[in-house]
Amino acid sequence: MIDSTRLAAEFARLAAIASPSWREGRIARYLMERLQRLGFTVREDDAGGRAGGESGNLIATLPARGRECASLLLSAHMDTVEPADGVQPVLRDGVFTSAGDTILGADDKAGLAEIIEALEVVREQGIAHGPLEVVITICEEQGLLGAKLLDYGQLQSRRGLALDTSGTDRLINTAPGANKMRFTITGRESHAGISPEAGISAIQVAARAVAVMRLGRIDHETTANIGTIHGGQATNIIPRQVVLEGEARSHDPAKLAAQTEHMIACFAEAAAAASRDIDGEPVEVRVDQQVVSDYPRMAVGRDSAIVTLVQQAAGRLGRDMELCDGGGGSDANIFNAYGIETVILGTGMNRVHSVDEWVRVSDMERVAELLVEVIRSA
Repeated sequence: MIDSTRLAAEFARLAAIASPSWREGRIARYLMERLQRLGFTVREDDAGGRAGGESGNLIATLPARGRECASLLLSAHMDTVEPADGVQPVLRDGVFTSAGDTILGADDKAGLAEIIEALEVVREQGIAHGPLEVVITICEEQGLLGAKLLDYGQLQSRRGLALDTSGTDRLINTAPGANKMRFTITGRESHAGISPEAGISAIQVAARAVAVMRLGRIDHETTANIGTIHGGQATNIIPRQVVLEGEARSHDPAKLAAQTEHMIACFAEAAAAASRDIDGEPVEVRVDQQVVSDYPRMAVGRDSAIVTLVQQAAGRLGRDMELCDGGGGSDANIFNAYGIETVILGTGMNRVHSVDEWVRVSDMERVAELLVEVIRSA
């Protein structure tokens, strides 16, 4: 049923188009034309201008043919991480890799190729289907920015599949919510050799805070990290200011709130402990924090309509569908927040966000075949 040669050629074309976040213009034009050839009406929203990029999200619609049912959403993202310029996909023994020091772009071009191949099969075999919507987002790799800026008023679907995780026959139905945090610690500068006692090191305050902070895997639902630190001027100056950025994630909103408050408290306590009188004057270490909800949790029931649809489709193909908890955020988090019950389907991508990224053609075939069965029975 799946044309493996056509699927491989489609993936190769997609992978060869460099499309790092904010520079998706070329691939967006290709995808618009490709979906139009499949009979879709394709619109581009205004997310590109609002995000400062070359293209907006693509929203493609196809009317029902021979089947009356609710609309189904299929989604993937068109952007990749860096390094992406000059990518050359290489196919060897049924496995795609990149030829050089670039990513391959299987994240998420494997998902795009699988959607396109499934739609090709549905069209050429005249398979009856309900209304279909395909949403291809920009800037997913930049905090799900495209999905956050998507015009949801243009969508009819209340259920969907986002193709954007590793493995095959694998379905993610839950994922954590996340808070991003930025802490700016301000101490007091002084000459490190002549009068170090007249200064309060912001870096030392930060170190004391991080040293007592719960980080890494907190429990089976919660993680936390301090990811960047910037500050100081020179080796002979007690650093006045340092900026740290971090995050907390949890499947439990109460745990997410508690972990966030714990991280804030660690900085506040370290700052209070470092504040002191210098030359008869009180010097207070200041901590300014910014906490932003990065994305909400998603929790689609194991017995939900969309999970049941995919599991039954897999069963008709003689497969078992593994239902998993996710550890990261994806466009599906945002879709669910807007009332579109969406689960994440594995695409076969491996070693993503690295120059060692790879994907098997046979795995992409397997995913495309499942998509055809889902569309047939939706």
